Amino acid sequence: MTEESMRGRGPSRRAFGGGVLALGGALMIGSIPGAAAAPGPGSRGAGSPGAAGGGGAPGARRTTLRRGSAARAGLLSEHLDRLVTDAEAFLGPSPTHPWYAGAVLLAGRGGTVALHRPIGMAVRYASYDEKTDTGVELPPHEQVPMAEDTVFDLASVSKLFTSILAVQQIERGALELEARVTAYLPEFGGGGKQDVTVRQLLTHTSGFRAWIPLYKAPTREGKLRLIWDEVPANPPGSTYLYSDLNLITLQLILEEITGLGLDVLLHDEITAPLGMHRTRFNPPLSWRPGIAATEDARPPWSGLDRGMVRGEVHDENAHSLGGVAGHAGIFSRAWDLAILARTLLNGGAYGKARILSPASVELIFTDFNTAFPGDEHGLGFELYQHWYMGAMATPRTAGHTGFTGTSLVLDPTTDAFLIVLGNSVHPVRSWRSGSAPRVAAADNLARAVPVRPDRGRMSWFSGMASATTATLTLPHVPRAARLECALWWDTEPGADTAVLEASADGGTTWRPVPFTTDGRTEHPTGTAGGWSGRLWHSVSAPLAGTDTLLRWRYTTDRRYVGRGVYVDGLRLFDGAGRPVFDEARPADGARIEANGWIRSAD
Repeated sequence: MTEESMRGRGPSRRAFGGGVLALGGALMIGSIPGAAAAPGPGSRGAGSPGAAGGGGAPGARRTTLRRGSAARAGLLSEHLDRLVTDAEAFLGPSPTHPWYAGAVLLAGRGGTVALHRPIGMAVRYASYDEKTDTGVELPPHEQVPMAEDTVFDLASVSKLFTSILAVQQIERGALELEARVTAYLPEFGGGGKQDVTVRQLLTHTSGFRAWIPLYKAPTREGKLRLIWDEVPANPPGSTYLYSDLNLITLQLILEEITGLGLDVLLHDEITAPLGMHRTRFNPPLSWRPGIAATEDARPPWSGLDRGMVRGEVHDENAHSLGGVAGHAGIFSRAWDLAILARTLLNGGAYGKARILSPASVELIFTDFNTAFPGDEHGLGFELYQHWYMGAMATPRTAGHTGFTGTSLVLDPTTDAFLIVLGNSVHPVRSWRSGSAPRVAAADNLARAVPVRPDRGRMSWFSGMASATTATLTLPHVPRAARLECALWWDTEPGADTAVLEASADGGTTWRPVPFTTDGRTEHPTGTAGGWSGRLWHSVSAPLAGTDTLLRWRYTTDRRYVGRGVYVDGLRLFDGAGRPVFDEARPADGARIEANGWIRSAD
């Protein structure tokens, strides 16, 4: 089962992720203990800070993980506490059924894991009663609580491992990114797929439809024949459409060029070098007591009749392929995924091991889908997806979700990483709705990374609430001819904006005021929104009249939010360049009217 749809008939992954949003949180850069320094939040300019390792030289970094406090990670503890509290709320109706029976949460920054918390149950239900739409609970003594080391069926998060294995082969010259798939799998060209490239498989632009029931073919040869004969839904390269078939095909290529099974490649090239001892396909029976249960898999909601699944892959196609598949089938725990996250944020190295060069890691954090705005994608990794990355999303934030309730998010701009592993199809897949727990966790981790004021000890912060309008209004100041201030913004692109406005009638009507940032970037509509590099920018705005009220207005829609907006150093000058208002003067600062904005040190 993929998160592209419910058996290939549902909405897109982004629409499915929309669901019921709840709870808030946020993000920015400061010093990262134990890691290379990223540009500080007081830095000026419009560039995107950091390379694949979050700043500095990622190729030289071999940071390893250790447990530590929020302060050691450069994070604010109260927002990590809220991350747990908000996650626990989804153990109850969300909105009708629990979103998951339990979860393991892990959050960190630099080399410090500041949060590693199990909540709820790894095994709660014996079965699902479709007549009453209820889960049949096990007796309390037979239920299994979540533990830090609980192992999960990662579902589509498995695609990241297949992608890394492919990038390794690209780095070694055994696989060509722009080569046609038929160069490695001649039979693949059936159905008009002869022009599909390796890059299109990795970026979901091959033209494949989302999913086909391979499990209905009784033999492996029959399953392969379904892939060979599959007719593209779209011409290759013309459309983004997330598909399991892309990564299954990539698996076949890897096995062809290496002569090894995907399970062997996973062990030899990733998990063994990195010490990821609880990550593999087909976990042994000895692992079963520590594995989270998934679904009571029975028709009609499941393609196979297997009863309560635990320790075997949930996805029907992966199960029919022997549990080893390019799109699903890997089991892992939160700490192992944190090692993988740290490896990629390091630029491909962890301790003494290196699995990718920094240049290869850069392919993961670089958007190859510029022709498809909203569907940004590195090689195998999704980029800039607010629907599950929440306020952690930046143009270089990479990650993936899994249908069983799993997700991994890496933000190189702050060197932060977030793992949410839930068993959200336990007891049945229809109970889960949207990605609200993932968004809430990401918002809280984002908010835990401080934004330091541009000058002084405090700046104005818009907050991160959705479906709201916050205004920051300056008093009427005669003779004001120019506004200057510092502005920091990171908002949901195309939806949430900060607007500089003026009113000539005492605040009854407002018009936008054009301004310039950093002396070179024009904002003719008086608005700022989307990604600004998580840096402070200097604002200058000429004012048309002398009897004008000014305000900053920040408006958000109902769905997702970014890290928000900060304003600092508000000053007004007359025509001769003399300051007539300066918020740093207590008497002037006290006259600012804040509605929804707060004074913030972080």
